[in-house]
Amino acid sequence: MTDEAYLRQLEEFAEAAYDKMYDAGSPSGATALYSNAKEALADAIGLARRLGRPEDVRRLEERLAHIKAVFRSQFT
Repeated sequence: MTDEAYLRQLEEFAEAAYDKMYDAGSPSGATALYSNAKEALADAIGLARRLGRPEDVRRLEERLAHIKAVFRSQFT
């Protein structure tokens, strides 16, 4: 798998976890999915940095900040 494909995979995993947060049957389930989304985006940000892709780093950091804000306002 290329680095670019892995970057996409990490982002897709994070988005899927974020989407599932809304359907989690419990607060602990939502928290686990939130953690998965954060971890995948953190890995994606690190990979984008190593690849020298500052636009992706910025975009992914903004998405992570958005997901954190949503979780804090709706699930805590």
